Amino acid sequence: KWTDGQRRRILVDLLERCSLSQQKFCAKQLQARVPTEAVDFTTRLPRVLSLYIFSFLDPRSLCRCAQVSWQWKYLSELDQLWMLKCLRFGWFLNFCPTPFEQGVWKKRYIEMVRELRVTRPKTPSKDEFIVIDVQPVKSNVPNGKLPMAGRGTARRKKELPPWRSSDRNPTDTIRYNYLDNFDPIEQARQA
Repeated sequence: KWTDGQRRRILVDLLERCSLSQQKFCAKQLQARVPTEAVDFTTRLPRVLSLYIFSFLDPRSLCRCAQVSWQWKYLSELDQLWMLKCLRFGWFLNFCPTPFEQGVWKKRYIEMVRELRVTRPKTPSKDEFIVIDVQPVKSNVPNGKLPMAGRGTARRKKELPPWRSSDRNPTDTIRYNYLDNFDPIEQARQA
């Protein structure tokens, strides 16, 4: 018939009187009965299942996972994950790594992405450019006499030219992010 506060005081008093080995025993019993809230799944699951979960992540997310903990860093930099991402783009190693070399495929992926970003598209030759002959539009109205509709435009706010927009975040641009898992050829076809 004790209240919750009374029971807590009794437990605190009992724990203060226990020896260190008895307190450790109580802690183990509590851990078995009350699961901790933030459990790292990579420490609880088998390594194969953790790798399977990480295999669904894109390269950028894998790099972010490497910053979580030492266990995640170890798992996210394994060659089993990065080899699949490299082979998807047809990037192979030009040597056979020894069993002691770790992270070779991740280095290859980063190297190839840097190479893609450095290489710029070639400009087409002059023969490929088509320039249309543009003639100015001539008006029949003399310079001094503008129609009534044309006089009011000077007082209004100037309109932006068609190549500029007031939108600071344009949505019509296409960005190619090679760290994503999407196939660049498929993206170009969709665009």
